Amino acid sequence: MIKRLTDYSLRWSPNRRVVVIGVGLVCLLALAAATAFLTSRDGHPDTGAGAAAPSPAHSSATPTGQPSSWSGPVAGPPRISDPVEFAKAAAKMLWSYDTRTTSQAQHLTGMRAWMTKEDEYGDWASVAAQIPDPVLWSRMADQEQHATATIAEGHYPAAFKQALAEDPAAITKAYIYAVTVTGKQTITWAKGGSGAEDRSVTLAVQCRPSTDCSLVAIAPRVAP
Repeated sequence: MIKRLTDYSLRWSPNRRVVVIGVGLVCLLALAAATAFLTSRDGHPDTGAGAAAPSPAHSSATPTGQPSSWSGPVAGPPRISDPVEFAKAAAKMLWSYDTRTTSQAQHLTGMRAWMTKEDEYGDWASVAAQIPDPVLWSRMADQEQHATATIAEGHYPAAFKQALAEDPAAITKAYIYAVTVTGKQTITWAKGGSGAEDRSVTLAVQCRPSTDCSLVAIAPRVAP
């Protein structure tokens, strides 16, 4: 059977992880131990995978949930200023694909539209690692494999909430939040084959004041 798209392990490249994730908070380092979300960068505190229980200290002029102007084979990022809601939309995008109508390159291009434009924080490798290489994608297309997703809930990981409570100002450097999302993915392939399984993922999303959220990275492990 063709290996499922989401069976691919999520990996953070060491170089990008150093850039994305900051140091300085003991509790953030504890989260790193669980999710590889936090590493050091030049000895300066950063909040590359930061998350907070309170709502972001900003609002967007764009109505929550309004779709972006992006049009393509992959759903475009919604214009949302709330980290949890954006992360839920991003997880749904990550767990959805259609090899019948979309090439591997097209799918990657669509996913890229979700990424932060701040290259010093974005870890594209951790996102792109979900997608099989073109050869395997083609084999999946031969089986007409496609998937949809439903989202159950999203929340800030406990370790991050604790860390931010101890240093509320830490988030204001990069405004990057960690959000764990759970849901279900339904996969269908040729000749009536189908299956469904529960999914969970911890994402880093950036939501600067008065700016729509964007995707930063995907953790290699899920943070509770």
